[in-house]
Amino acid sequence: MPMGVPQPVPALTTIATPTLWLVAIGGLVLLLALDLLLTRRPHEVRMREAAGWSVFYLILPVIFGGYLWAAHGGGVAAEFFTGFVVEKSLSVDNLFVFMLLLAAFAVPAALARQVLLYGIVGALVLRAVFIWLGAAALQSGTWAFLLFGAILIVTAGKILKDVLGGHEQQVDISSMRSVRLVRRFVPVTDGYHGARLTVREGGRLALTPLALAAVAILGTDIVFAVDSVPAVYGVTEDPFLVFATNAFALMGLRALYFVLQGVLTKLRHLNHGLSVILAFIGVKLILHWAHGVWDWVPQIPTLASLGVIVAVLTTVTLTSLYANRRDRDKEVAG
Repeated sequence: MPMGVPQPVPALTTIATPTLWLVAIGGLVLLLALDLLLTRRPHEVRMREAAGWSVFYLILPVIFGGYLWAAHGGGVAAEFFTGFVVEKSLSVDNLFVFMLLLAAFAVPAALARQVLLYGIVGALVLRAVFIWLGAAALQSGTWAFLLFGAILIVTAGKILKDVLGGHEQQVDISSMRSVRLVRRFVPVTDGYHGARLTVREGGRLALTPLALAAVAILGTDIVFAVDSVPAVYGVTEDPFLVFATNAFALMGLRALYFVLQGVLTKLRHLNHGLSVILAFIGVKLILHWAHGVWDWVPQIPTLASLGVIVAVLTTVTLTSLYANRRDRDKEVAG
């Protein structure tokens, strides 16, 4: 084929059989049902409980990755673990926004777990839609790699601009479109009514602030999906692996929130690292697109991507700890 002429788009390959899809979805539904059962009685989540669930949701992807390694080889397992690390790192930044939302709505500590569960269920549905759309775009032509790469690079630039400009992440409830839309059509009560999402007030149905908080988190999930799904497609083109990495990262998100809620604000350089990771994956996608047009253009191997991502996350964690310690020393000296 002449150089510079786009090659035909091959059909997307996937390791998933119908049985594997059924097992994966069935296991996800079972975990969600267990979560719903445990949140029927609202309670404040203690560190020991949150840490136990966090470990559980970290063991699950390790077991699944081991299965992929045994059944499909190290290459597929490497793609899964790299995608999972990408999703997990992005989810930590998402947790900071969730923390701001819960504080802005003054959600009682005993109800925080339930609100996060609603947000996670909504995020899973949205991610499934975006994954399907992404797979359809990739199937239609290699231009999708160029589009995904551009989205990630633009997002990385925006994050870095906000960080360098000293703009802290803030949540203004009154300016959120999802909240304004709900308030326009449905009345909202002034106070919380336990774990109830709706109540009858003055003879008409009204939403509680708990429902409004869940809607706000769902609205932010849409924004997060625009970044995270293309990022994982930069690691693997298999829709099943993209779904699996998203599902494993999201299912452990709620427990991780309660473990890290006191630490999130101390990771001051996290957004620096995320901007680098998103830009790196964006470049990886564009190189992949270019390789389909010009054979001489190099591609970035999956293991190299994993190494870069882990190195960036380790670096920003260490620099954050160093900066926090330096500030404490200055306060003591001052």
